[in-house]
Amino acid sequence: MIEIFTDSNQLAISNSLAMGLVFAVIVLTMVFYAMELAAIELVSLGAIVALMLVGALLPASGIEPGELLRGFSNPALITILALLVIGQGLIQTEAMASLAEYLGNLWPKYPILVVIFLLIIAGAASSIVNNTPVVVVFIPVLASILKRRKISSAKYMMPLSYITILGGMMTLLGSSTNLLAAGAAREAGVEIGFFSFAVPGLAMALVGGIYVLFIAPLFVPDNQKDTPSKNPSRSTQFLTEIRLTPGHPLIGDRTVAGMFPNLTSFTVRSVRRGLEDFLPPFDDIVLRTGDTLIIAATRNALTDALKSWRAFEHNGDATPAIAEGEGAILLYEALVPPGSRMVNNVVDQAGFAALHECTILGIERRSRMPRQTLSQIRIEAGDVLLISGQRSAISRLRGLRDLLVMEWSGTEVQPHGMALKAQIIFIATIAVIASGVVPMVVAAVAGAFLMIGGGCLNVRQAARAIDRKIVMLVASSIAMAFAMSATGGADFIAQSAINSLAGVSPGMFMAGLFLLVAVLTNFMSNNATAILFTPIAIAAAAEIGMDPLPLIVSVILGANASFATPIGYQTNLLVMGAGHYRFRDFIMVGSPLVIIVWIVFSIVAPWYYGVPF
Repeated sequence: MIEIFTDSNQLAISNSLAMGLVFAVIVLTMVFYAMELAAIELVSLGAIVALMLVGALLPASGIEPGELLRGFSNPALITILALLVIGQGLIQTEAMASLAEYLGNLWPKYPILVVIFLLIIAGAASSIVNNTPVVVVFIPVLASILKRRKISSAKYMMPLSYITILGGMMTLLGSSTNLLAAGAAREAGVEIGFFSFAVPGLAMALVGGIYVLFIAPLFVPDNQKDTPSKNPSRSTQFLTEIRLTPGHPLIGDRTVAGMFPNLTSFTVRSVRRGLEDFLPPFDDIVLRTGDTLIIAATRNALTDALKSWRAFEHNGDATPAIAEGEGAILLYEALVPPGSRMVNNVVDQAGFAALHECTILGIERRSRMPRQTLSQIRIEAGDVLLISGQRSAISRLRGLRDLLVMEWSGTEVQPHGMALKAQIIFIATIAVIASGVVPMVVAAVAGAFLMIGGGCLNVRQAARAIDRKIVMLVASSIAMAFAMSATGGADFIAQSAINSLAGVSPGMFMAGLFLLVAVLTNFMSNNATAILFTPIAIAAAAEIGMDPLPLIVSVILGANASFATPIGYQTNLLVMGAGHYRFRDFIMVGSPLVIIVWIVFSIVAPWYYGVPF
């Protein structure tokens, strides 16, 4: 007897095959991510291609190529990229420098205490403000403090994301996940209040915070040591001079213990006053108008002085002012080769500026460090000149045979006056996001546009803020989530897990539901997970005869436990580039945190809601 399959049987077999293939693609993708068997970008693109092939070979699966590619234009991805651009604007203009400097000066003997204090503030702020903009605010501040204290940013960027996620578990406004789940519950007739899950959320934040602040930094790998820097920092010093013309901020500075308080990052080699030279150690000297300071400093110290307190803008016509409206000044190092016509000539700042529209800020000489002014130093072959100028002028220098411009050494010094503009743009963006007048993606994109259009950063700097790993990770995760939904895989997992929990006590059911959602939220969109499981939780509560609120809270807090992968939540993606993290770093550091918050929830939540365990 020949069995004839009906169309419905064929469709069921096709859907089952498609679901199995989708699961296989997801598992292989995660293995490739975790084992770093190939570049994240390549693995992500390969996953999308594989899902496209599944849809093409099994048309009944409902997997459409256009839907798989929709992740590249997803509002969540665009929001993340726009926020990264806004954050880059804050960093480029040093808009948070004053706050970072204030915090950096606290407890100088206890650098880690300052970092912990900052993370606690970030976590507390995330309880009343959406945690995504909180991370954007604190990334440049934390990066500046860690740099000042010579602490690797990798150690605390991931904890910054984690502490804000924990803080977001305490109130309804803490994350977008909370609001989406509450909205889905409201449609089903269940109202979620502002503090409905504050007690279990606070318990998870306190216990999880101990792990994040004190244990996680010990296990976060320092990938910055393996990451080549585009502009390597050098400890060599340049000899330069500062002329105290009328109005200079150093006029009136008095020595303390033989040093000038405002020049601690410099080595003052001499102070020239008319025909007299004062040599260190300096004894009760007050700087006057007309003095010339001969100093030696690293390039970083010179750049900071140029940007923050405009040390060189009073050097007459020799140093071009870096003022608002003129665009960023480029700093490059240039080697004087043998046979150069500059050899044996003195450093003629004014002449060089008139001829090339660039300024010689300083000179590096490996053999010895003279105490003369720049105009008295004769250039030797092998000297390295620190040169500043506009982009067009630096481009013309590249054609000179008398100087070899070292391309790796280029950096930009942002115009003065941009910090306030960047602060206004950022505050306005955050205010619009918090008010909910327009969607977050609209406010973020508008803020990014104003940062670029307002001159806080240029297009090249904005492009450098966009990490292609983040783009491909988000696009592939959204494609995988869609494929699971289209083939029924998500519903299959949810129903199978709920059925496996049948017959257990309500407290065990809460713990099991939390763990299921926590696992899935690290591989699917946390928002999608919350929306998927909220109605399932309400239906399950009606079936077992209990109040739906504890189960909805299980879904909300479980969906927030997105610590184990960078695709789990957008704050993880925001810090991924800043900390130079790999995919497996989140698995290694975040997985224990998922287990910790699950254990705390399983103990506290049933007790608080009066659910028998």
